[in-house]
Order: sequence, then structure tokens, then C-alpha cells
Amino acid sequence: MHLSESARAVFAVLAGAGTATRPQLAAGAGLSKPTVSSAMAELEAAQLAACSGTASGGTGRSAAVYGLGPAAGAVLAIDLGPTHTRVRGCALDGTLLAQATGSRADAADAVRKALASLPAGGPLRAIVVAVGDVTTQDPEGTGMRPATAKAGPAFDAMSVALPPGVPVHLENNVNCAALAELHEGAARGRHAFGYLRIGVGIGLGIVIGGKVLRGANGAAGEVARLPYPWDEGREPRHEALEEYIGARSLLRRAREAWQDADGPRPRTVERLFALAEEGHATARAVVGRHAADVGRLATAVAAVLDPGLIVLGGATGADPQLLPGVRAELARLSWPTEVVSSTLGDSGTVAGASRLAVAHGIQIVTGRHAGEALTGNRRSANVRTSAF
Repeated sequence: MHLSESARAVFAVLAGAGTATRPQLAAGAGLSKPTVSSAMAELEAAQLAACSGTASGGTGRSAAVYGLGPAAGAVLAIDLGPTHTRVRGCALDGTLLAQATGSRADAADAVRKALASLPAGGPLRAIVVAVGDVTTQDPEGTGMRPATAKAGPAFDAMSVALPPGVPVHLENNVNCAALAELHEGAARGRHAFGYLRIGVGIGLGIVIGGKVLRGANGAAGEVARLPYPWDEGREPRHEALEEYIGARSLLRRAREAWQDADGPRPRTVERLFALAEEGHATARAVVGRHAADVGRLATAVAAVLDPGLIVLGGATGADPQLLPGVRAELARLSWPTEVVSSTLGDSGTVAGASRLAVAHGIQIVTGRHAGEALTGNRRSANVRTSAF
């Protein structure tokens, strides 16, 4: 689609604002009112923008209010999580249009359900898939894919539901969650922090200077690769730290600590934490030990990055019961670092993926670079809170 430079600029501002009058578009794009009028005529003719009503100004005059038109289209965000798949379809202004949830095994069905719920007629501009893995170039040159078996088979099984011809972008799930925390979560307004996810696996999203750090191999924050154990007489194993801190080992330690008088052993981490919150002595001891372990990992993060803030997320990491133990270990082993729980819960990853998808969709319409979406610096990527 060929648009003039002024039309591209105005479209980007309109997508970021959701709705705007011509004076607001002129101010946002830094263009004269006549230039904006010409750009809006161009966008309306292409059905990329449409008048959505009027607003009364301070002088009593009414001004036309514009929003995106039907040809602006939609984007799809997919969180291919370790146990569940979450899918969201959004307009390019961030408005939520469709959503679906399924198990990891039913990821393709969840994608099909969300696609079927999108408004008919508008094009699907872009798809972002958040995966629990480093991403790499497909050997056949067809695009990006997960680098290992952590997410590769699940991605391939889900991909059969993706419509052909739509650009697909992959991003690490923890980076997506960190992006969401930066804009609308516990790290809003902070320029440096670490998002430490603790659940089935572990991962770290690193934000420095308001930008998500990806690293030379796209593997920054892969704390599962930290050498563990690291002492005399024991050889570090591949991703042994993730195995030790992950949910499966936490439940194993709970089973080992459980006594006959403690009642039925918890079958899930959620049940273990619920018992701890109720005051169950053994459950509280297991959770306390887990908090200390997470605190030692947080200390390693602070030692390398000194981020000033660590946001704890993930299925177990976001539970506030971990905060006292994590804070205590940091205070004992490192320098002062603020530690808070994620405020976004399970929705953080798909929220960040939605933000990225919107930025890519806007790029396709405007021809402008979408890479800054991962840094959070582009105004047009500021998806409205209502979408999440």
C-alpha cells in the first residue's frame, strides 16, 4: 500500500491515540492543519481511517473525531505457554477484538477460535508468537522458529492453524512479559529492572534504559543456563538450575518433606501455596525454602545487572508469599534492590505479545520500523489499557 509520508505519520499517531480530532493529529504528528486534512482524506479514501463522531471544543464548536477504518485490519498475539495457550486478536489501536484460551496441546484450536471471532473484512496484518525459548532462523529460510525442543514441537503443531501469507514474528515469552510490565505493570515508569519468571521453568527479562535487552544470540536472560551446582565435587549440568527451581522439583521437595500428620500431599504448586497461606507448617517451610532459592537467583541478577528493581512473575514467582524470603536473601547477600510481585498475572506475556503485534501491524501499514516496540519507545505501540 502506497501512502504519502504525511499520511503514514498521521496513521501512526491515530493508531496510538485510538481516537483523535484533526487538531490533535496535527499536534501529535507535528504537521500543519492543511497537511493533516490532506492526509486524512487519503486515509479515509483507503478506509484506513473513518469519522467516528464529534466532540465539542472549549469554544462551543464541534470537531470531527476520527478512528481507524475497516481496512486498518487486525493482528494476532499468541502466548504458547508451558501449560496453556492464550490468544488475543487486536485492532491496530490496541482494542481487543477476540480472545481464546486452551491447553498447550490444543493451541491450534485456540488460534482457530480467535481467528474465527475477528471481524470479517479487514486484513490480518501480523502475528506474534511468544515462546519459552530462544528463537533462531529456520534452516530452510522460511522465517524464525524456536531454537530447541522446549518449544519447537509445540510451535510446529500450532503453526498449522496460522493463515498463510501473514508475517509471523517470534519473541521470547519472558521478554514479552517484561515489555508488558514496563508499560502497564509493576515496572511502569522505571527505566531499568529485571523481570524474573519462576514457574515450570525460569527466565529473566532485562530492561536497561527503557529497552528490553535481547543479546547477541537473542538469549539474554536465559538464567536456566547459569552453571549449577557450582561447588567442589559436583559437575554443573545443562540447565540444572531450571530443573532445581522449577515447579516439578518444588513439588518433589514438598513430597519429601511431608509427614503423615500433614494430611494429603499437595498435587499442584497452587495447592502447596494455598496450604502455606492457610498456615500449614510444612507447606510454609517448603515455600520459605523456595523463596530463599529464588532470592539467591535474584542475588545473581543483582550482582550482574544492579537493576534497582526485580519484578517476580510466573506461576509461582508472582505469589506474594515469596517476597519476604527473596528480599531477605538479597539483603543478606547483595546491595539494596527493590523486589515486587508482578501485577499482570498470567496475562503479562500475551499483553506484551499484543503490543509487539500492534507495532508490527502499524509498520506494515506505514512502512516504518517496528523494532522499537520491544524497547517501548514508539508512541504508536502504546496499546490502550482497555485491550488488556
